[in-house]
Amino acid sequence: MKNKTLAYEFILLGFSEDVDINLFLFVLFFLIYVMTIIVNGLIIHVVITNPRLHTPMYYFISKLSFIDLCNSSSAVPKMLVDLLSAEKTISLMACLVQVNMLLLIGSTECLLLVLMAYDRCLAICLPLHYPVLMRWSVCHRLTALIWIFSFVAIMLPLLLMPVALCYPNQINHFMCESLAVLNLSCDRNYTKERVIFSLSFVTILFPFAFIIISYICIIFSVLKIKAAGRAKAFSTCTSHVTVVAMYFGTGMATYLGPPQEKSSSRGKYVSIFYIIIAPFLNPLIYSVNNGEVKKTIKRLFKGICLETYTYV
Repeated sequence: MKNKTLAYEFILLGFSEDVDINLFLFVLFFLIYVMTIIVNGLIIHVVITNPRLHTPMYYFISKLSFIDLCNSSSAVPKMLVDLLSAEKTISLMACLVQVNMLLLIGSTECLLLVLMAYDRCLAICLPLHYPVLMRWSVCHRLTALIWIFSFVAIMLPLLLMPVALCYPNQINHFMCESLAVLNLSCDRNYTKERVIFSLSFVTILFPFAFIIISYICIIFSVLKIKAAGRAKAFSTCTSHVTVVAMYFGTGMATYLGPPQEKSSSRGKYVSIFYIIIAPFLNPLIYSVNNGEVKKTIKRLFKGICLETYTYV
């Protein structure tokens, strides 16, 4: 039976109590986090400084890199500190802030991937109307809209249905993830779980369905053009499809899985992928499949090496 005493501080169980394992994980995750900052920052810099990349597609890619930085930074620094700490505690306020940040950033990333699919759909299906339909004013408004929609969709239910958290104050996770925190609710109110499912439907399942529809339209349009142009048309979509499969796959496994699995340790291991691994892989996926980005990065490193050599 759950203790009705309100909790104002929580213990994050993390991965293991073994010091050697935690030290190994610290080194591994620290290196990945540093590389995440470098590669995402590099993508943002390249898109801003190269005029040839001033197009809606690259604009959305730079926004994805920014969101990936926010996503990783909302949880990884605290996790790294906890891996070297004997006491893995977090205050109620800090925990609630982290929950809200993770939900807001996660929802925004899902909707941004929808925008990127919409952009590719218009570019391939309506190439003559594309410059007008995706002019810069439209891109900026759509970007602002997804942030506003995510903020309202996440914050409104939390304000209307505040959750009181009780002892035992142990969170079976390395961060304050919404489902793990909800398990500490003082009363087992299944309405709150239905709200989480509804939010997951709006921010994960519905956007994913829109992306599928967009790519169905793209496939039908590409099949109408000559075989020589099909490879080029599909090449602009492969990176996006890979990122969508990774992000939405882990999101569905976390928030749309069976209730008994949501409360198990499986959730925190799935979270490693979309909090730590995906933000690192996303910019690599886009740069590997994009010749213009690779050329700009090479020129940037050549310039840095030349300046260093001249200085020495």
